[in-house]
Amino acid sequence: MSRRSKKSWSDLSDRQRSAIGVAGVVQVGLLFTALRDLWRRPADQINGSKLLWAPLCFVNFFGPLAYFRFGRKR
Repeated sequence: MSRRSKKSWSDLSDRQRSAIGVAGVVQVGLLFTALRDLWRRPADQINGSKLLWAPLCFVNFFGPLAYFRFGRKR
């Protein structure tokens, strides 16, 4: 069984670094937008508790996307 060595940031190509940077910006943007919407939206327009959705929004991409799909009433 071979062990893969971890790559450091300097071992990554420029394209890989850019992809990681873009993914990070998108993730933080989704988080910020979801939390802002959660903060401004009245509690009666949210499925479930605001106290439940707030920490769930911090789960990488899944949390904010789940909030936008399932957390808001239409």
